[in-house]
Amino acid sequence: MEKRYRAAVEALLFGCADPVSARHLAEVLEADPAVIEQTLAALQAEYDSQHRGICLLRLEDRWQMAARSEFIPYIQAALAVKRNAPLSPAALEVLAIIAYNQPVSRAFIEQVRGVDSSSTVQTLMQKGLVEEAGRLDLPGRPIGFGTTDAFLRTFGLSSLEDLPPLHDESSPLPPLPDGPDAPDTPEDELPPEDAI
Repeated sequence: MEKRYRAAVEALLFGCADPVSARHLAEVLEADPAVIEQTLAALQAEYDSQHRGICLLRLEDRWQMAARSEFIPYIQAALAVKRNAPLSPAALEVLAIIAYNQPVSRAFIEQVRGVDSSSTVQTLMQKGLVEEAGRLDLPGRPIGFGTTDAFLRTFGLSSLEDLPPLHDESSPLPPLPDGPDAPDTPEDELPPEDAI
């Protein structure tokens, strides 16, 4: 009888991040709690005798699948590398375009950047910083993209209103000169006439 539940118990423990009681496992599997308790003890002994990388922890009346303590430094190193992987300049550029203009279509992002941004948008979605924000009311009804709560947490923002301004409001941009004879550089950057 115990073997019948072994795979199911193992799958449930693997799928649950938190410790689970034998009673709850028995309810889910519609089994006798004593049989599930025996199954858990047998799995724990099996993992211990085979020196596997995982073990079954008993935490009071609850059970949890976990990595063996000797492998924790390797797991921490692997997760730190993944967690600290910096965003590329292209990803930061696309993220800024989306954050300041959301919801935006992929075509808008590519128009602003001038290059295909499909893979960059996909990477940002995989990292959980960007998500689909529905269909835009534009011809073809393209998918719109917006930032997520993970974006706000990652950048220490409580809302999009906390984004820094694109340019300093206190010093407005200088007006562009008019006409075909307008110089390419502002007048204050031109050399004095007697220096020419």
